[in-house]
Amino acid sequence: MLFNSYIFIFLFLPFALLGWWVLDSPRVRLAFITFASYVFYGWWNWHFLPLMIASTTVDYIAGDRIASSDNEKTRKLWLAGSLTFNLSILGFFKYCNFFIQTLNTGARSVDASWHLHALNIILPIGISFYTFNSMSYTIDIYRRIVRPAQSPLHFSAFVALFPHLIAGPIVRYSDIEDQLARLKTRLTHSQAATGIFFFVAGMTKKVLIADRFAKNADMLFLSPSGAGAVAAWAGVLSYTFQIYFDFSAYSDMAVGLAHFLGIQFPQNFNSPYKAVNIVDFWRRWHISLSTWLRDYLFIPLGGSRGSDIETIRNLTITMFLGGLWHGADWTFVVWGLYHGALLAAHATIRRWGWTLRSTFISRLVTFVLVSIGWVFFRANTFTAASQVLRGMCGLNGLSPDPQYLGAYVRLGGAAVIIFFLPNTWEIRLKPNLLYAYALAVAMTAAVLMLGNASPFLYFQF
Repeated sequence: MLFNSYIFIFLFLPFALLGWWVLDSPRVRLAFITFASYVFYGWWNWHFLPLMIASTTVDYIAGDRIASSDNEKTRKLWLAGSLTFNLSILGFFKYCNFFIQTLNTGARSVDASWHLHALNIILPIGISFYTFNSMSYTIDIYRRIVRPAQSPLHFSAFVALFPHLIAGPIVRYSDIEDQLARLKTRLTHSQAATGIFFFVAGMTKKVLIADRFAKNADMLFLSPSGAGAVAAWAGVLSYTFQIYFDFSAYSDMAVGLAHFLGIQFPQNFNSPYKAVNIVDFWRRWHISLSTWLRDYLFIPLGGSRGSDIETIRNLTITMFLGGLWHGADWTFVVWGLYHGALLAAHATIRRWGWTLRSTFISRLVTFVLVSIGWVFFRANTFTAASQVLRGMCGLNGLSPDPQYLGAYVRLGGAAVIIFFLPNTWEIRLKPNLLYAYALAVAMTAAVLMLGNASPFLYFQF
């Protein structure tokens, strides 16, 4: 079920909010929101619902056993069991065919006679997000950072909570532990106003801005051969802005929906294209994922505590896996390694004291480098990526394409929003009639533009 759909806006959401606020007992409310979230998830394909329930059950039991034991060996065994289960289901559904294809490619390169057939596997939507949510829970219990959930119901509600279930943010149990233990009994005007603002802002970004860039981005990446520099950059920037507004939209809508339930999510998106360097970019883009990779992968590997070579190694491993997390394709791996190389280069340059002094130039350089990286993220093949990069470098000439004329105008308007206006977290809310009227107009325009299903880009991960 999509946030930007009639069925969600006019049927599921009113039903979920009515049940959540009308019911009195905290246990009944948690049971209700868990069930509603299962309906939300199962609307796509209910066959994969038992998989999420199994992951939830395994991690709850493992967390309980870890917390109740003082034997370090026992604690490690339960943690290993939890991680193994989650990584196994993630590996099978998301990476099995990827590894089969890689083995087949390697076999062909050495003229081997054998060939493995790909399996008929459907990727369960949201699996990368809810497995990371659950794994952080058991790891944090092992580290004695959080207490185990009060009951299976509390933990099930945490994992299944529909605002963050499909595409994040990757909420940690410590973020909402106290909120689930002390559920609010009524929706305040402030929470309602904040929820409406974030939800409408996200809907507007998705339907009125992000989806408008999709056509021009697809035009380039689906047929990149021979694109001139102007057309290539127009297509790449269209995708650069599309993914920005698309992911920002989902993050805003998730925060708004959580506010409707009286729950606050951490910020997941903070004007990343205003970043002054690549480290700053990753502090602003998909904050919940970058901090997850930092806390559960980069730091345990040694972080930046060792030599320059060890730091580069740790960054490379972290970003390699970060790229692979996004998609089972070598283009995503290259995108991750590209960002790992940028992070390593920045760490080295910073130690040598060679960082740029101009904020404007720093932002421009960072934005261009990030935009180049999106080529590998979006391209379906390395051939397509190389053709786009050739066009961006002017190897096919300038060749302005009249088909991109509308994109030039949209790019200019989007650039003003991205680089010069405050983001949704920076806007101070002043509920009044003008504010309500503006949100009503924006929401009406967005609803009227809803047509064919337009999934959020991060749904594929």
